[in-house]
Amino acid sequence: MRSDPEQPPGSSEEERPWTVTELSVAVRTVLEGSFRPLWLTGEVGSYNPYRSGHVYLTLKDASSQMRAVYFSGSEACRKIGLKVGDRVEVFGSLSYYEQRGDCQFYIRKLRLCGVGDLHRQFALLKEKLAAEGIFDPAHKKPVPFLPRRIGVISSPSGAAVKDFMKIALARFPELEIRLCPAPVQGKGAAEKLARAVRFFNRAGGVDVIVLTRGGGSMEDLWPFNEEVLARAIYASAIPVVSAVGHEIDFTISDFVADMRAPTPSGAAEQLIPEKRVLTDALDAMRQRMNTAASYAVERSAGRLSRVMASKVFRDSMRLALERMQHVDMLMQRASAALTRRADAATHRLERVNTAFDACDPFRILNRGYVYLAEPGTGRQITGVDALTPEQRVRAILADGVADMDIRSVRKAAVGKNGRRDLLSLVMAAPGETDGINNGERNEP
Repeated sequence: MRSDPEQPPGSSEEERPWTVTELSVAVRTVLEGSFRPLWLTGEVGSYNPYRSGHVYLTLKDASSQMRAVYFSGSEACRKIGLKVGDRVEVFGSLSYYEQRGDCQFYIRKLRLCGVGDLHRQFALLKEKLAAEGIFDPAHKKPVPFLPRRIGVISSPSGAAVKDFMKIALARFPELEIRLCPAPVQGKGAAEKLARAVRFFNRAGGVDVIVLTRGGGSMEDLWPFNEEVLARAIYASAIPVVSAVGHEIDFTISDFVADMRAPTPSGAAEQLIPEKRVLTDALDAMRQRMNTAASYAVERSAGRLSRVMASKVFRDSMRLALERMQHVDMLMQRASAALTRRADAATHRLERVNTAFDACDPFRILNRGYVYLAEPGTGRQITGVDALTPEQRVRAILADGVADMDIRSVRKAAVGKNGRRDLLSLVMAAPGETDGINNGERNEP
């Protein structure tokens, strides 16, 4: 099993003493060869994260304890909020630390007991409420800029409510805070938190409700992930602010609330403006208003001085007389223009009447002309082409009408200048035109 060059002569193998190192190596060999990687559960008895990123802790149950080390596990433990007293499940292997003579467990994975089930419940409820539209931003109520009264729901002995009130009153000392005590963890806490939300809605008197508690494990924060509280927040007519846990913690109440704050202190800072900042802003605004008013007064005074120094104020009577004289001149020009326009219109009317008189058919008939028309229709006969011998026509004279029969039709010849020689036909005696009608129609 072993060789030792300094073994005394005659001594047996069993009589030679082992060194501590030899025994430690043997124990480690036996342990590491006998146990495969496994899951181990227990309560965190001690918890020591190192700056190196490694975590050293003790796992215990009712009667035993074991050292454990989680190399590079500091960030993972911080994310789940690991602390002394948490029940955990760890996966790893058993080993023996020779330098200290301790049996310890090398952790590869670590999770809080029951966290897997809680995560599934969280995801299912979140999906269900989201499908109902409870998280819809359209349903969220506006949080007042400067609430006069704030209703706080929390454990009265917890650090969260003390931090909130300390920061809130430091920022605005005149603020009124009303506390409704309620458990923030454990069985039945969710129902009591929901009852507190409904109480503030019935009693009224507050402008906003703050649900708050400090950090903790998922089990500690679970009341804020229950459906009864989520529906109470959704039904609240008063805006609700959820300030639960640390910044990395998210609960169902955060999603349904009208505003989510990362921490109780953050809720006070987001919800309540600093009085000093507000007063400084008001003073600055008041100063700007005074400056603007002074400038407006000075500008108006300057304009008034310029107006008072103008001509209208220095010699108002003379200016009025000048305006009257100017009006008289305008009236005279307007009267002359109207007279000219009336005369021109009269002349145009006279010319139109003259033209109408010239076109008056009765005036033409008075000069000896005759208007020939077809009897019955009254259609005008304008040329010999429309006449035939023995045709009856109606002659319209200035003082009456005469019905006549056509004896003969003779058409005037066209001369070189294109004019018809009507005079020769008028002056010719009956029968003398038979030879000069250019073959026009004659009486048979």
